[in-house]
Amino acid sequence: MAASAAFNLHFAAWESTSGIATIVALFSLGGALAFPLGLVGARLVSLGRPAQPAFAAALISFTVATIAMTAGLYALQYRSYYAQWHEPAFSVTWCFQLVFTSLAALYQVAVLGLRLYFPVGFVALLALSAWFARHAR
Repeated sequence: MAASAAFNLHFAAWESTSGIATIVALFSLGGALAFPLGLVGARLVSLGRPAQPAFAAALISFTVATIAMTAGLYALQYRSYYAQWHEPAFSVTWCFQLVFTSLAALYQVAVLGLRLYFPVGFVALLALSAWFARHAR
């Protein structure tokens, strides 16, 4: 996933190398943390099934886990940045700020971040799902 983000940002002609490094690190950590979750999910769904359903289960599990972990990490970083302007912790206003700041971060990942998975990340997910379907039997 990090290679996919780096590939897309390189061809988008980003000039901020620190920004590229941060995004690549985020996608790398998100993919690394998502792999065990996706693997468990794919194994649970495809238990005792032939190769084609196992492939579909793996593709969906790894995709959802990767996007969820990357979006969650981005939401944590986004929240930590805006926390300096938020109310004291655990107040009613703080709870609203936490929820809406996190929702804004997830929206940004959906709109701007998902495109960084194509084409390299999607090919990697297909290869990983094929590997899983072949070895899951």
